[in-house]
Amino acid sequence: MKNNIGQKIRKVRELKGFTQDYMADKLAISQRAYSKLENNETKLDWEKIELVSSVLGVDPLELVAFDDTLVFNNCIQSGKFHIFNNNLPEELKKNYEERIEHLEKEIEFLRDLVNKSNV
Repeated sequence: MKNNIGQKIRKVRELKGFTQDYMADKLAISQRAYSKLENNETKLDWEKIELVSSVLGVDPLELVAFDDTLVFNNCIQSGKFHIFNNNLPEELKKNYEERIEHLEKEIEFLRDLVNKSNV
């Protein structure tokens, strides 16, 4: 689905629960014309992609980069999707966890200092 913008639009529309009629109405085109758009029978320029994205409530770049294999793991309740790279190396995760632990200890130490100075 990487280069198939029509399928990407269809998937996002379906995730949003919108019908083709709804989309066609919002885009001021016929349902048949909209169907051709999803079936890649109509060439889309950037302006049209921006219009479709606006109706779908997503960023045009996210629509173009849409990958449904990522969405189902990262979809929020509003239906907006975000693309994440969850394949962080274990060493990097460990470093972040150690840094977080260190910062939490530092915060605790500083709170103790503040509390002692207020007494």
